[in-house]
Amino acid sequence: MKTIQWFPGHMTKAMRMMEEVLPAADGIIYVLDARCPAASFNPKLLKMAKSKPVLYILNKSDLADGRADNLVKIFGNAVKINAANASSKKIILSALDRLVAEKRERNLQKGYSKTFRFMVVGVPNTGKSTVINLLAGSKRAATGDKAGVTRGKQWIRLDGFELLDTPGTMPPAFENQRLALHLAYVGSINDDILDLDDIALALLAELYENYPSRLAERYGISGGTPLEMLEQVAKKRGFVLRGGEYDYERAERAVIDDFRKGRLGAITLDTAEDLNGCFNG
Repeated sequence: MKTIQWFPGHMTKAMRMMEEVLPAADGIIYVLDARCPAASFNPKLLKMAKSKPVLYILNKSDLADGRADNLVKIFGNAVKINAANASSKKIILSALDRLVAEKRERNLQKGYSKTFRFMVVGVPNTGKSTVINLLAGSKRAATGDKAGVTRGKQWIRLDGFELLDTPGTMPPAFENQRLALHLAYVGSINDDILDLDDIALALLAELYENYPSRLAERYGISGGTPLEMLEQVAKKRGFVLRGGEYDYERAERAVIDDFRKGRLGAITLDTAEDLNGCFNG
């Protein structure tokens, strides 16, 4: 399998911009994908925060199963939400209020109030802009399904807070290719640079190891090599070309799309061991 690496030039520029702006921020909102919080954790972004408070948001929790609950606990200041659900707004704002409560109280005792500023960071396609739009109550930040939509610097004003939407940034190198695969599965890496043959086969193998019943329910898969499982997908979905050849490309895209859209059920890819490795590595 081809090694996965993706760090386009605009990410270097984005990291520099974030380092320049960070001194003006009171804290960081770190948006992660609840299905793969270890994979979507960029240690360089945390290192940049230094001593500033961090709120971790595990977004897309509707696509993650109960295993994500244990991962939330490892972070400390963390909430598990679905930014597409309006009820998540109160959860995030309450967490932010708790994070700044002590400093806000000290300011009030000194006779002044302050609008706290938070920089919103994360790898591409975790939902940073969606979180900001949820909090703002309107579409204030650019969003999209394709990795790398946000490019510029956007300050968004809210009641009591000001947020900076930042471009998604990856680590310059993926030391753990298993976690890199997880990012590829969820769409955080641009599909255009990936070998979707390898991605679909690896996804089928991992899902069969951890969620075999989901593959049986969706595609009637009963086992076999990843390629044999892909052929079962093609057969089940009717992806057959003239002459009886399987349309492997359509089957690959179907598996990846079904996973990303939650049609295979709620799934968590990362483990507590993966996450502990991020903090301790």
